[in-house]
Amino acid sequence: MGQPVKKTGQFLTALVANRRGEILELDGYAAVGMAGVDQRVLATDNTLNLPYGSELMLLPQRCPVLYNLQTHRFEMLDENPFGPGEPIYPVAAFISPGYVVTRISAFQERPHAGYLPLFAYGAVGWYRGKFRVAAFQVDRERRQDLRLMKQRDIVAGIHEKRRLMPDNRLRQHLEKCAQTYGCPAGKNFFLGRYEAPLPTSQHCNARCLGCISLQHKDGIPHSQDRIGFVPTPQEIAQVALAHIKKVKKSVVSFGQGCEGDPLLAVDVIEPAIRMIRDATDCGTIHLNTNGSRPELLEKLFDAGLDSMRVSLNSVRESCYNIYFRPKGYGFADVAKGIDAALRRDKFVSINYLISPGFTDTPEELNTLVKFIQQHPIRMIQWRNLNFDPVRYWQKMAAAAPGGKPFGIRHVFAKIRRMFPRLRHCYFNPPKEKF
Repeated sequence: MGQPVKKTGQFLTALVANRRGEILELDGYAAVGMAGVDQRVLATDNTLNLPYGSELMLLPQRCPVLYNLQTHRFEMLDENPFGPGEPIYPVAAFISPGYVVTRISAFQERPHAGYLPLFAYGAVGWYRGKFRVAAFQVDRERRQDLRLMKQRDIVAGIHEKRRLMPDNRLRQHLEKCAQTYGCPAGKNFFLGRYEAPLPTSQHCNARCLGCISLQHKDGIPHSQDRIGFVPTPQEIAQVALAHIKKVKKSVVSFGQGCEGDPLLAVDVIEPAIRMIRDATDCGTIHLNTNGSRPELLEKLFDAGLDSMRVSLNSVRESCYNIYFRPKGYGFADVAKGIDAALRRDKFVSINYLISPGFTDTPEELNTLVKFIQQHPIRMIQWRNLNFDPVRYWQKMAAAAPGGKPFGIRHVFAKIRRMFPRLRHCYFNPPKEKF
């Protein structure tokens, strides 16, 4: 497989896992990352130390692809070369928030392999006693740093919010988010810091392949349950005001992983925003959305919405449709929604879902450049796409052709050069930083 490679830095030792989940170094083999069909050996100059809070995972029903340092060839291994008959599996890193994965853990599927769960599978290796991963940092803010989220402080915040709003169902729901699902946004609400989530909508007009709150088929488990009720405007405003009054430069946001799209709950969101703004001018009211209903966005802007983030995996309509599977709207409506916000001088960002091997193809990059020129957004939030990478590449290839990947770092650098005023981050900023 592949061809001999030119050494550019110190190669990372390959890692594999056995069936017990134990991670093993394979001396004589270097770690490999893939981006579509392109395979590269991981080295010190294209990786960084695994960030705190990242997790390592075994990839079932798959064989690792490694680089044999003796033969100078890429190889797929289905058993431990130092323990014949022992099956081995690829190891991948699910990296901490604020980092962008540049290479996927290299593997080949075994026969009849199912879908991988909804994570991003960064390529990882071992060098001088440390794990290293193919990624770079895009946001240094410590908003979701687990070291700042002590369980005792979260519990204290939960008791405080119970006293303040004992009958508020949204507060109860956020307790489950923080405690059961470990949601960092839910934890931050009870810790009284940064951004507080305001999940509201039970329904969505898209059927995203990687939806973390609703999956119907393909054997993919959803990560968390979708909210089971629609909170009242009063409940929403009470939670939002409790956060705004306590936190300087606070953000409260609609459109969370545990709900559908908030534009399908405008009837309660609009009056909630008005209640918040009747009480205070402080705090940033933000909307995470697919942007599909421009006429409803106008109502929210009139009520006092400050900023909007639109999720996109691609700005090519065919690729967008394959991933989002929209119901009752088209990509043109998304563009109109962005333009509606820009006309109102709202702070608009895109939640750009990154997949090495697709996002960094020439066709995707060139189309993104044209899109930004036509729709001058203020910021890109670079997010790793949580979906089985091989299945995703197959679906995107069926939707539109793609050339050899440039590399995610190249895409990032070119966008920064061409649009020097465009901001790049991971988190929603408060209006004080617009």
